[in-house]
Amino acid sequence: MSDRTRPVVVIGGTGLIGAAVVRELYFAGHAVRVVARHPRLPEEVEDGDPVEAIQADIEDPESLKAALEGASAVINAVSLYRESGKRSFEQVHVEGAARLARLAREAGIDRYVLLSGIGARLDSPSPYVRARARGEQAVMGEIPRAVIVRPSALYGQQSGLVATLARLVKMPLVPLFGAGEMRLQPLHVGDLASALARLATRASLPRALFELGGPDPLRYRDLVTQVARHLGREPRFIKVPLPLWHALALALSPLPSPPLTRDTLWLISEDNLVANGVGSFADLGLNPRSLRDSLPHCLPTQAG
Repeated sequence: MSDRTRPVVVIGGTGLIGAAVVRELYFAGHAVRVVARHPRLPEEVEDGDPVEAIQADIEDPESLKAALEGASAVINAVSLYRESGKRSFEQVHVEGAARLARLAREAGIDRYVLLSGIGARLDSPSPYVRARARGEQAVMGEIPRAVIVRPSALYGQQSGLVATLARLVKMPLVPLFGAGEMRLQPLHVGDLASALARLATRASLPRALFELGGPDPLRYRDLVTQVARHLGREPRFIKVPLPLWHALALALSPLPSPPLTRDTLWLISEDNLVANGVGSFADLGLNPRSLRDSLPHCLPTQAG
């Protein structure tokens, strides 16, 4: 059985990133296995296509073993952005990532791609970011040739960062995180999906660590301005000190799905830029699209 007919397993295959990766692999002609707690197939899939959906949980070894059977590669796109009573960052991003990598190694699968994030480091004040960094270490301990992918802030069709900002700029005064000087490289989820699909299916790779961002580094306030002007608005900014944001996040934390968390604030209080000396889109022969070119396809031209 060739690698093209052996399925690429996408764990977390129904999330924003996972679903985009599944579609990318599907349209490239690869067999795909969509794995999630509540799996579903892309709408484009027809009877007889080499795409299947399997129910599994990253905390359940037996379900993972079944999901990995006969696979050529694994993409771990599972994400937990807020802890709940049942799930913690440690369980999902460290223990779960290590469990999946160990089972993949035992199944003879050495092509393993872990989705992480720019800024993952062990000394971060954010429990989420620290867990991402420990997860990277745990996976590399199981599969030394695993590939780690750290994207910058993501946006897509009416989703992700740009969609959030489109709602924000409708306010009479647009609050900034501090002075809004933090820099980032907004990345279209479709470009990240193309990179992940290529990393999972290429025979050899030049790097073990990739940091991926869009081509245009922007200050946060400039990003907000660009989104607002696309929607026919001129934002009026108000600077809000980060301690006040943290106080607000604490006040919102009891909500079932708070719109703001302290982990988010820690992430956006630092630059979110691609580092030097790591794998990039250029290493994969890909050219990510710019935010300016993408906005007409991601947002309407007028704010509602």
